[in-house]
Parts: sequence; C-alpha cells; structure tokens
Amino acid sequence: MSDKKSTEQAKSKAMKEYKGKERRVCRRFTVPGATVSYSLKEIPSSEKKKDESWDEEFCPVEDLSCGGIRFAGKKPLKINSDITVKILIPGERTPLTVYGQVRWLSTEEDINVCRTGVQLNPYGEGEGKNYPGLMVKLLELEHKFSTPDSDITQYEIDS
Repeated sequence: MSDKKSTEQAKSKAMKEYKGKERRVCRRFTVPGATVSYSLKEIPSSEKKKDESWDEEFCPVEDLSCGGIRFAGKKPLKINSDITVKILIPGERTPLTVYGQVRWLSTEEDINVCRTGVQLNPYGEGEGKNYPGLMVKLLELEHKFSTPDSDITQYEIDS
C-alpha cells in the first residue's frame, strides 16, 4: 500500500511542477564589465560616435540575451519608449548597437538606481529591426558566458 501512496505522491508532485511547454530558446547571461549607453531618440549614424548623442552612458549591464537587456541607470524611462542601446563588451573592438522598447522599470531611490528592462526589436531587414548578424554575435556571447542554470528568454526573427 505504501508503494501505491508514494507513486501517487510522485505523480501529484510532477503535476504541480509542470508549467507547460517551454518556448524560450535564448538564455540570459552576464558579461562581466559590460556597459550600455542609450538614447531615447533615433541617432543618425553620422552622430553615433559623439558623446552628446547619448542620454546616459556607461550603465552597468545586469544581464542580456538575444531577446533583451537589463541595465542599471540613473534615470527612470517611460514604459514602451523606443530606445537605441549601444552595448560595450570588454575585449570587443566594436560596440553592438541594438533597437528595442523599454518594457519594465524598477527603481531604488535610496541608492539612486533605476533598473531598466528592454525588449529587443525583431531581427531582420527593414526600419526599426535589428541586424541579424547581431543575433549571431549575441549567441556567441551567450555560449561564452551563460551557465546551465541561466534563465531562458524568447527572441523573434522577421524576414
């Protein structure tokens, strides 16, 4: 009788832990020393190197994935704002410039930090989309820096 009871408990436990089909395919990871600069307006390519083009610079990256990035800045941003983000990766010659939308904020006024979550726009060709080669670079970084227990997030590719 105890075998039947333990089998039922195992089934019950398995049912409680089932959360549906996992659809996420890209892991969140942290790159030590990575920072971002961002702008809430689209920056013409001729001006991207000028310091005054960015609203805030050298914000520490908390995590990133092919689908988004979370960083700690000083300024609270508006949810759903379009944003251009330049990601500076230590050891990489060229920063990664991506486009997305602010999706969430978390402020800690006592230490003057505003954590910002940005969902990256789909990868593909066309206005407002991220260059597909950036996804390849982010996947390389994911492979290099992610751990087996990293969170997983979803990304999109448009053609």
